[in-house]
Amino acid sequence: RVVESLALTPGSHVLDIGSGPGLLLEALAKTVGSSGRAAGVDQSVAMVEAASHRCEAYPQVTVDAGEALKLPYPDESFDAVVSTQVYEYVADIPAGLQEIRRVLRPGGRAVVLDTDYDSWVIHTEDELRLARIRDAWDEHFVHRGLPRFLGAEMKKAGFRVRQVEAIPMLNVEHHENAFSWHLTRMIAGFSAGRRECTQDDTREWLGELKRLGEAGEYFFSLNRYLFAADLEAPGL
Repeated sequence: RVVESLALTPGSHVLDIGSGPGLLLEALAKTVGSSGRAAGVDQSVAMVEAASHRCEAYPQVTVDAGEALKLPYPDESFDAVVSTQVYEYVADIPAGLQEIRRVLRPGGRAVVLDTDYDSWVIHTEDELRLARIRDAWDEHFVHRGLPRFLGAEMKKAGFRVRQVEAIPMLNVEHHENAFSWHLTRMIAGFSAGRRECTQDDTREWLGELKRLGEAGEYFFSLNRYLFAADLEAPGL
């Protein structure tokens, strides 16, 4: 859905902010082709190395170390910019959006995808324990509900928002190929020992999820929100 919303064509220059291990960056490279450019930027050196390795067969790919508030690229370098699951960690959203605007060419396109964690729906038999885990997990973010005001901030930054879409991450089975299998483990690892959440809380919760999965009673849903926008021409 992200690639579709970017509406890239062969020869396009696109930037992935927070490119991580390079999964999306590889897809972008295939879309823009050998005549285009797919650049990735990430603040983690390990992720820069991982993405570079994944995309080593694509000469049109470059991966750089850098941050969302200080992109290491000249003005008007790209036709499109994308960022997934990054701006919920960026304190200064207006400054981050201005950086996107700076590196975009006139008429360029931006796609930002982030999660609202109040959309998390999960079956549990211990609501109080889950509440402690969720409260501790909130320390993971700067903006746990970024999508609620992201569209307005993009408009203030001079973008014309043309698409807003909810993308549910829905699992009714519990196994290693499910999105929630990995996310719930990350949540448990982060939350244990924070605020009122204990090691026993997270251990028992992961055990409950396994048991619910085996009983056919597992349910997990979390919404991600995609915002696609165009950079308005000066004077409009």
